Amino acid sequence: MKKNNKILVSVIVPVYNVQDYIEKCLDSLINQTLEQLEVIVIDDGSTDKTGLIVDEYQNKYKSKIKVIHKKNEGVSIARNVGLEKATGEYIGFLDSDDWVNYDMYEKLYKLAIKDNCDIVACDTLAIYPDKKVLIESHINETSTTEDLMLNAYAVIWNKIYKREIIDRIKFKEKMNFCEDVQFLYMVYPKIKKIGVIHETLHNYLQRVGSLTYTYNEKLYQLIDSLDDIVNYYKEQGFYQKYYAELEYSYVRYLYATFIKRLAKTKNKVEFDRGVNFVLDKVNNNFPNYKKNKYIKKINGKSLYLKYFNKFLAKMVFNFEKNRLN
Repeated sequence: MKKNNKILVSVIVPVYNVQDYIEKCLDSLINQTLEQLEVIVIDDGSTDKTGLIVDEYQNKYKSKIKVIHKKNEGVSIARNVGLEKATGEYIGFLDSDDWVNYDMYEKLYKLAIKDNCDIVACDTLAIYPDKKVLIESHINETSTTEDLMLNAYAVIWNKIYKREIIDRIKFKEKMNFCEDVQFLYMVYPKIKKIGVIHETLHNYLQRVGSLTYTYNEKLYQLIDSLDDIVNYYKEQGFYQKYYAELEYSYVRYLYATFIKRLAKTKNKVEFDRGVNFVLDKVNNNFPNYKKNKYIKKINGKSLYLKYFNKFLAKMVFNFEKNRLN
């Protein structure tokens, strides 16, 4: 695209102790075909060589990379710092161990401008040690807020966002797990126009031992996020309009996502405690969820959600236990 002084896309990259990955990430950004792009790197108190590496990139690419060093406070605060510094017309996020195709942001931005989109999404390629797996965005040009709540791949880094629709939305401080789910659910009702590129432009490294695939007590932050989402919709006047989708999402994330991750613990007492906790949360917040129009549909997922109990939870635990052994 023709070069001018206006920043079209700002990409926010929080980093913490990723010396083995950050160069590949930054190389994919400095070589973007979209020239009017700024990269904002927030070093969240790294103790390895990450800080030195990102400083070297800033010195070499002064016009493109801004580095901010700060004390360690977590990824949410780091992203919020990046949002304060970003000047782009559109905003993107990238995790420090992932990388993007060289033409990703040009393609996303061109479509955003062409159709005046609030967000534009693409597909992702999950990179495992022994395979690559396509992860579709599950978004299309006619997706409604309801569709996004029910079906969209709830991650922030395969999209760009028009700055004006996220200006007043921040990541919850001290939230370092599923913070992107909360962010997206706050954005969804504000979206009027969506763009989609059905190409795998983002590469998602699957690291052994990451929070996504292991048990960690931070998993309970997912519950905090869901409670915050419900409260946000009430405060903004969206609660009744999207009640069915909120109810379904709450149940799905707790009985499916949460339980599956919780089952990766080897501690049966901890697992049982978590099961009792989510059963109480769902029954207290959405006691009539079994009547939800999406849960009443006849398919494997809805039947699992409708009839979830301690016995089904035990089956999930034993499956994960046998799979991991």
